[in-house]
Parts: sequence; C-alpha cells; structure tokens
Amino acid sequence: MFALASSAAFAATPEDDYIAARDKAIAAIAAMDSANTPVETLDAANEKARADLETRLNALLGPFTVKDFPATGTINLESLSSSDVGFGMLDGLRHGTEDGPSIVASTRGLVERWLQSRAAETDADLKLPTSFDAALKLDAFYTQAIGSDAAFTGTLDFKLKTPEGADMAIARLGGWAQDVGPNYDQEVVVTVVKGNSVLIAEAPATPAIPKIAACDAVWTAADAAAQKLAKQATDESDETTSDAANAAWTKGDNDFRACLGKSLPADAAFPTLLAQAQSLADHMAGK
Repeated sequence: MFALASSAAFAATPEDDYIAARDKAIAAIAAMDSANTPVETLDAANEKARADLETRLNALLGPFTVKDFPATGTINLESLSSSDVGFGMLDGLRHGTEDGPSIVASTRGLVERWLQSRAAETDADLKLPTSFDAALKLDAFYTQAIGSDAAFTGTLDFKLKTPEGADMAIARLGGWAQDVGPNYDQEVVVTVVKGNSVLIAEAPATPAIPKIAACDAVWTAADAAAQKLAKQATDESDETTSDAANAAWTKGDNDFRACLGKSLPADAAFPTLLAQAQSLADHMAGK
C-alpha cells in the first residue's frame, strides 16, 4: 500500500487489511525459502501466518449460518508458499470437509481481486477472465479457486431457480480428477451470490451417477486408438505420434463427458440430482 498526498485521510477497508497481511506473509515465506530456511521452520511460519489470516477472515466474513454445514470454517488457502500445492487458492473460509460436503465462503470483493490476479497470469492454463459471471462458467475457476491437487471438469449445468434474496445462483455437475478417462465420481457444485457474500458449495452427487454403456463405449474406442498411437511413439521415439496419442485421449475424455451430459437429463436419477442442487442453493441463500 502507498500513501497519497491529500488532505483527506482514507481508511483501509477490512479487505485491504487482509490482502496486505496475506501478501506480507507470502513475501516473508518466500524470503525464508530463498535463504534455504529449514523446512520445519518454513512449515511453522506458514501455519502461523495461515492462522492469523484465518482469524482476519472470520472477522471480515462474519457469522456463517448455512443449514447442515459447520459454523466454524478453516482457511481455504492451503499454503502461502508458491512452491507448494494449494498456493494461490481463493481467499475464504471452508466450512465442511474435503471428502464430504463443504462450502467456501468469500466476498465479491475478494473474488474480484483474486480474478484480477489470475487475469495477469502469463500461463494460459492459469489465466482467468476478470468478469465474475464469465469466470463462474469455466472449469478452470473451480480448479484454481477451491481445488488443490486435481482438476475440475464439468459434465453439465443445472437450470436453477434463483433463491429469493440471492443475486445469482449457478449449479454444475462435474468431477475432480488428475487424469483423463471416465469419471463417475461426480459432485454437485453450487455458487450463490447474495449482496457482498459469495458461497461456493460442493457435495457428492446423490444419488451416484449411473454408468451409461454408450458413453463408456465412446471412451473405450478413443482409448484403444490412443494406446495404439502411444505404442508406436514408444517404438519409434516419435514426438508427433506421442502428441497425437495425448490428443486422442483428451478428445475421448471430452466426448465421454459430452455423452454423459447429454444422456443424464433423461435418466431417472436426474430429477433428484437437480433437487439436490436446488436445495443447496436455497440453503446457501438462507431459505
């Protein structure tokens, strides 16, 4: 932060104070890392700084009262060291568990600041639009904001009724994975914006997504073609063929998810999945 020469004094907002404290902590840990500080000391400094930021976020966000979720949250930032997995996630508090339902609570201001930092990324895979509405429609937003060691890929978008009092409600069905291929371990992800409050929920799809033979066949065919190309690349050390194999796997994964997204709305499980998404949105809006 820097001072402006003016007769009027402008007080920093709580969000300004939080961001300044976060950036100061990140810089301090980076300096320790550059100085080859022992990992135990680095870890201790990281945890101490995260605890301080968690306290600041609790004061900034205020009480959390979403039905069926714990009132006490933990900081969503998994690390303040740029060399660690979980660095650079969305500023907020996570209410719930990694394996079960959880909600990350933040503010519109914090989300917009975070998107501005992502818009400045030179890595195309990490770059996000500054537009809040546009970002919420992208898989990369959820991967970077609330994920750490796996990528989110969307299967379909639910059509929700915006809960009374909410400004926006978006719901998606998708899965987290570290590799391509059929992923029936799907989650319902719901974002609700109400005033300055932003809540992002994720919960295991209930019921579980049924296996669809036609979609599995799409992947099986793509995998067989990719495997053949990969074997040729190994035998011939052909980088072009290796790239073609990876492209075939990626296309097969995309085609599988497209098939799943097209098929699920006609499945008997879909109305219950839609009801799960709507119920989450309603609870997040305070209904």
